[in-house]
Amino acid sequence: MATTTLNSVTKIPKMELSSSSGPVSMPVIGFGTAANNNDGATLISAVLESIELGYRHFDTASAYESEQALGEAIAEALRLGLVPSRDHLFITTKLWPSEAHAHLVLPSLQKSLRTLQLEYLDLYLIHWPITVIPGKREFPFDKQDLMPMDFKSVWAAMEECQRLGFTKSIGVSNFSCKKLENLLSFATIPPSVNQVSHCRNLKILDNDFHKFNLAYR
Repeated sequence: MATTTLNSVTKIPKMELSSSSGPVSMPVIGFGTAANNNDGATLISAVLESIELGYRHFDTASAYESEQALGEAIAEALRLGLVPSRDHLFITTKLWPSEAHAHLVLPSLQKSLRTLQLEYLDLYLIHWPITVIPGKREFPFDKQDLMPMDFKSVWAAMEECQRLGFTKSIGVSNFSCKKLENLLSFATIPPSVNQVSHCRNLKILDNDFHKFNLAYR
């Protein structure tokens, strides 16, 4: 069976993102940093090796607790000359439901930037289409912690993050078609991305995505 290995000369395809502040190209192959037990040193080593192999898109989230290690790896990659500058990388992180309150969106993004040691993101996503009370980070969510999400005010805060230059693009994650249609009905900056897990071999979306949208539709 033939296999494909990324290397420093591999040209990873990119796609142009719409609704961004200026032209933004996202590598279609990315390196995810979610893990049950994130060991910082292991993740730093993995990110550095992946950069040497040709990866340029790195996906994290405040809930993954991998932002600090990813930021340290990026700084080390720049120091070692593995990439010539920050703008050769594409960094995505996400807003957790406990921060999905209009007044917490910008502070949450700024906290992620400090942890990542970056001045801007390439893509900032609403992690799930749900709001829970501030400070609750456990998943799955307890029903008593759920709150109605004010999609309009939260999305307006996301748009402000882009206008202020803290992120080049904004988007969502785990949104159903119905929720996307609702968002598009009032967004002044449409989402550039809806990130979902797709089991390509089985040609189905991730089962957690289906269960979530059935439970919280």
